Formats: sequence, structure tokens, C-alpha cells
Amino acid sequence: MLVSVERVVLHVDLDQFIVAVELLRHPELRGKPVLVGGSGDPKQRGVVAGASYEAREFGVRSGTPLRTAAARCPDAVFLPADRETYLAASADVMAALQEIGGVVEVAGWDEAFMLVDTDDAEETARSVQRHVRERTALACSVGIGDNKLRAKLASGLAKPAGVFRLDMSNWVAVMASRPTDALWGVGSKTAKKLAARGIATVGDLARTAMADLAGEFGPNIGPWLVALAHGYDSTPVTAEPYQARSHGREVTFQRDLRDTAEMRAEVVRLAHVVSDDLAVEDALARRVVVKVRDSRFATHTHGVSLPAPTREAAAIEQAALAALARFPLDRPVRLLGVRAELARSG
Repeated sequence: MLVSVERVVLHVDLDQFIVAVELLRHPELRGKPVLVGGSGDPKQRGVVAGASYEAREFGVRSGTPLRTAAARCPDAVFLPADRETYLAASADVMAALQEIGGVVEVAGWDEAFMLVDTDDAEETARSVQRHVRERTALACSVGIGDNKLRAKLASGLAKPAGVFRLDMSNWVAVMASRPTDALWGVGSKTAKKLAARGIATVGDLARTAMADLAGEFGPNIGPWLVALAHGYDSTPVTAEPYQARSHGREVTFQRDLRDTAEMRAEVVRLAHVVSDDLAVEDALARRVVVKVRDSRFATHTHGVSLPAPTREAAAIEQAALAALARFPLDRPVRLLGVRAELARSG
């Protein structure tokens, strides 16, 4: 009897990862609305880094200000963020995936792609879930696809802790009626531009001629958007080590900064922290970006390219200060950030 073997892409996405790690330390909080972020004090400034499914029912998501989260979900339990613990948990998960075999591509601290040959894709996906849970006690959703785009979208449809298959055979049935920003790679700004042209759904976008979008979105991005709507993606799954595109640090102040000298001093401090981070990661920066959020929550960025890739603190500082100088700084500042965009190796 011949056994049919197919090659599929799996997207493994850890469920409510940050909260799930905290629940391993605080099992008594299971089933309760839990929010992780900042110092864990909702009276202080900061944003939500992770929200349990119970908290999300109140409209709280990652990035929600802690005070807003507390107002929306007054019964929530707030916990401080613990980045090093989450990184360690992520490393354990990725090590578990490596044990399974196939090609594993780490896509972030809570997600990975796998390229596997299998005679039962659904059972393989469930075996991945079992192995991750046995090794780490964490739950994951697994999307099955015939490329990375479809696998990534499938894992979102599998949540929580489920398995879903999205490929050429059911792409139209599943995706055609969904809004364009349901596509991986289409953000809210692009979706609004498309909607202004009468393109509201993935099906609308798929029926659009590539040339019609080239004028507004460019000769590369325009056709690419239409290709996405058809579910096309030729990006390979690769076992090359994961490389972040940028590394940054930011701080939300408990009182707004009004003195530009204080702002400059804080940017200098952040620039040196970023420089130290780059040294630890053996990475080089090619561009430095400063983010400013003012007292009205307006957020803007300015960047400065470096003459040559570097991790030297003096160069990072100089570029960060040059970027800061491009802001008017005419309003009190509640958040400052410095981000190094990384030079790609080899």
C-alpha cells in the first residue's frame, strides 16, 4: 500500500505567551483576567505587554495603556513584565521544536515556521502541540499551509490551542470575505488606502488588476498586494538563525518631561543601553531611530543613518541626538525610545 507523503509548512504560535509563562508561576490565576506590563502597577504609566483571553474580552490588548486597561477591566490581576524569563521560556520552546525534525525557522520569541514531510499533516501538527506541552507546559496553536503566508494565517484561525489548515483548496472560501488587513503584511494604513479605492475585502483585492495598484503603491508593492490576496508566497522556510531587524529600548515617564536637557540626557542613556545590547548580540547598527510620544499620545519617529555599521556608543549617541533634534519638542513628552536598525550579516 502506497502512503502519500506531502511537504507542508507549519506555523507554531504560542498562545497568550507572556501570560502563559506567568501562569506557570501563578497557577492560582488561571481563568482570571490577567494583564502583564510595566511594573505591574496600573496607577503608573506603562502599557500592556500580554493579556489573557479573559482580559481580552474587555477590549484590552498588547499596547493598551495600563490605566486604560484598569478602567476597562477593573477586576484584572496586574503583574510586572519579566523579559528575561520570557526569553528563557522561548528558548525552551524553540529547542523542543528542533527535536521534532524538519526545517525550523524561528520567527520571533513566540512563533516559528516548520517545513515537514508528512503523511498526516493534522496529526503531525497535534504531535507538535503535544511535544511542546510536554517539554514546556505551554500551549500553542498550529497552522498548516502550503506556504508561509497561509500557515501564518491558519494559526490565527486555530486559536486557542487548535489546528487549522489553509491552502489553495479552501483559500477563497475562508479568506475572500475577510477585510484586507486580515492578510499578513497589510496594515491599517494600507487597508484604508485600499478601501478608498473600493477594495474592502480580500476577494475584492484578488479581483484587482496588478497594474491598477502600481501607480499608488509602487511597481513592486502594488502587484505584491494582489498576489497576497491570492495567497501566494514564495518565501522559503529557512533554518538560518533568527535575526531581528532592529533592537531598541524605550521608557515611559511617570511624569512628563518638559525640559529639553532632560530629554537629551534620557536619549543619551538609552543610546548607551542599546549600544551595550548590540555588543551582547554581536550586532551592528546601520541607522538609529528615536521615538517620541507627547502628552497627547501623538507618536512620531525620526531616524539618522550611520556613516558605517557600528555598535560604538559614541556613534549611536550622536545619531540619536541628531534624530531628537528633528523634533519640535514643543509639548511635554511622556515616552522616549531609541532603536537601532541592524545591518544584515553575510
